[in-house]
Amino acid sequence: MVSSSSYRGRLAPSPTGRLHLGHARTFWTAQQRCRAAGGVLVLRNEDLDAARARDDFAAAMLEDLRWFGFAWQEGPDVGGPHGPYRQSQRRNHHLAAFERLRTAGAIYPCTCSRRDVQEAAGAPHEAPPGKAWTPDEPIYPGTCRPSFAKPSEGRPVTFHTSLSPSTHPTPAPGAGVNWRFRVPDGETLTFTDGYYGAQSATAGVHFGDFIVWRKDDTPAYQLACVADDDAMRITEVVRGADLLLSTFRQLLLYRALGLTSPAFYHCPLLADAQGVRLAKRHDALSLQTLRAQGRTPEELRQDF
Repeated sequence: MVSSSSYRGRLAPSPTGRLHLGHARTFWTAQQRCRAAGGVLVLRNEDLDAARARDDFAAAMLEDLRWFGFAWQEGPDVGGPHGPYRQSQRRNHHLAAFERLRTAGAIYPCTCSRRDVQEAAGAPHEAPPGKAWTPDEPIYPGTCRPSFAKPSEGRPVTFHTSLSPSTHPTPAPGAGVNWRFRVPDGETLTFTDGYYGAQSATAGVHFGDFIVWRKDDTPAYQLACVADDDAMRITEVVRGADLLLSTFRQLLLYRALGLTSPAFYHCPLLADAQGVRLAKRHDALSLQTLRAQGRTPEELRQDF
């Protein structure tokens, strides 16, 4: 774990529904690790999903977290030196990262719809034996990918488009196209997870070119998460195991942007009685419902 003098952890919920017990368990792990290191805990409201994020959910999110026993030192309600702490208000940080990637030739515009990708892509490969992650999306088939120079074997990856700046298509963000990060096909990425240990995945095999900026003119999760975690000086990211494969994508973004990546700790996911992973549709296990039933935070934490 990072030394107590520098540890900065974070909670990063999305206000797209009520928080459930699975969120609470993961966030509690994040808080406990931060407290053990004597660090600072940051709350970030990840409200980029304009179609689903709601102010009433954001207010309920703060209420539920406080009730359960969470306390943060920086956040949208208490301020801090690295705000704003609402992700939708951090567009300048996201655009700066986007422009650095575009200038480096690391990303390209893509007109493919989700349906296009699903129909053209092959099924993603299974995870290597002993790895905790599972495939999470079809491998992008490269329909819109321009020609890139290939990096030398065993050397750090740098991206150089083979097209001159005058001929390379460069629509602005929000011009009705997605922007994708071109992964270094065939490179195996590794990191050591704080919970699951050594993890590896091969770019172009287990995950493909991924979206960093959406055609509705909003940054995608991968880019926004990297830009904000770096700007807020997060030293360890604690989150659910469903985001483990995203870590490899984010490691590529950190490298392409010339940034130092944080440590990662992925928590096992909580399932219901039928073994189905908890989601925000599981209202019976929402913190609001459990509180209305008279359950106490101390009682609920005994099962963690």
